[in-house]
Amino acid sequence: MMVLLIVSFCIMFLQVHSITLVLVWLSCMLSCALSSTTNSRVSLASTTIFNVMKYGARGDGRTDDSQAFTNAWKAACNSLPNAKSLLVIPKGRTFMLKPITFGGPCKPSRIFVQVSGNIVGPTQKTDWLGHHYDVWLLFERVNGLTVSGSGRIDGQGPIWWKNACITTHVPGTTCHAPVAMQFKRCNSLRLNGLTHVNSPRVHLTFTTCNGAIVSNLKIIAPETSPNTDGINIETSTNINIRDSIIATGDDCIAIGGGSSNIKISGIMCGPGHGISIGALAGTDVVENVDVRNCTMRKTLTGVRIKSWQGAFGHARKISFTGIKFDAVNNPIIIDQYYCPSIKSCPLSTLATKLSDITFRGISGTSSMDNVINLSCSKTVACTNIVLDSVYIKSAIPGRKVYGTCINAHGRASHVKPSLNCLKP
Repeated sequence: MMVLLIVSFCIMFLQVHSITLVLVWLSCMLSCALSSTTNSRVSLASTTIFNVMKYGARGDGRTDDSQAFTNAWKAACNSLPNAKSLLVIPKGRTFMLKPITFGGPCKPSRIFVQVSGNIVGPTQKTDWLGHHYDVWLLFERVNGLTVSGSGRIDGQGPIWWKNACITTHVPGTTCHAPVAMQFKRCNSLRLNGLTHVNSPRVHLTFTTCNGAIVSNLKIIAPETSPNTDGINIETSTNINIRDSIIATGDDCIAIGGGSSNIKISGIMCGPGHGISIGALAGTDVVENVDVRNCTMRKTLTGVRIKSWQGAFGHARKISFTGIKFDAVNNPIIIDQYYCPSIKSCPLSTLATKLSDITFRGISGTSSMDNVINLSCSKTVACTNIVLDSVYIKSAIPGRKVYGTCINAHGRASHVKPSLNCLKP
């Protein structure tokens, strides 16, 4: 329409004025060219919608909709280059999916997955036969991905928690239940708004990702559910997790080796095992972690750094700021003797080197008496440990609390209970 108006104006102008014919014609051509370029940009920036219902999904909660999701994803992933694709999982429907991989790389510059409906896993473990069962929902090598919405993702965890094996458990072997959702090698990721419940094991895992913003999630599983971490971060950088509610049977958030530049804020954690660095092993390295303005309610631990004996990597530049505790068992803990499942852990002179670790502006109550426990390696000291404005008392009125140290060096100011064991 704009092109026709410009051409009409040019013709009218020529009818009235018979001068400067060449200049006017050039002006008209230039205007048309600019208009055409603008229209092309609109087309390239447009969003193409892919609704899973149009690819054969039933959404009745019983039919296996995996193939329909796979087909819809392939269409979205192979859409126009430099455009945007929107994969729609509509409201009012429940989609049963078997293990599925949403793989890339994809042609569009951005892919949006709008989860308005509900997604559930198979109701029987035998439904997993013939599939990989390390991960239920896997996004791999997809850059510029956004997964958001008000939907609910239910991993059908109870069928796994008592016995994680697909078939009869073989004596002497250990079976691991699958992770519910994993993002692997996905850069510039956005995850927002979803509710994740009852994962077989970890609810969300980020592996080798760079640049993710995770916000406004609800992650829920019973306190007694085994290994149902809320979020695990592994070998990833520039991860920002904020403003979420996590209530599970294990760590609310765990940061593994190879991770750096991690920001965590506004997390309501509990029940669960708090927010943890580790457990670190081998040459694991963690750097630049900032945890702030989080609340722990009746968790097994509060803020924790844990490593196995014999590790020889490092963890440094880690801060916990503005943390509030409500009847937490072990509010502040450094544990370099982590060994939860072995009766007799081997001793080693090697240990993860811990340094530049700060606990500041922390307050609340503990259901245990030892509220600050800095158990560093006897052979490799923790250095530059700073506690400032830390006030923790017993959840039981009148009960005394205390802190302990093993080979921990740093300084403490305005700390109650006093921490005289922290060496300069």
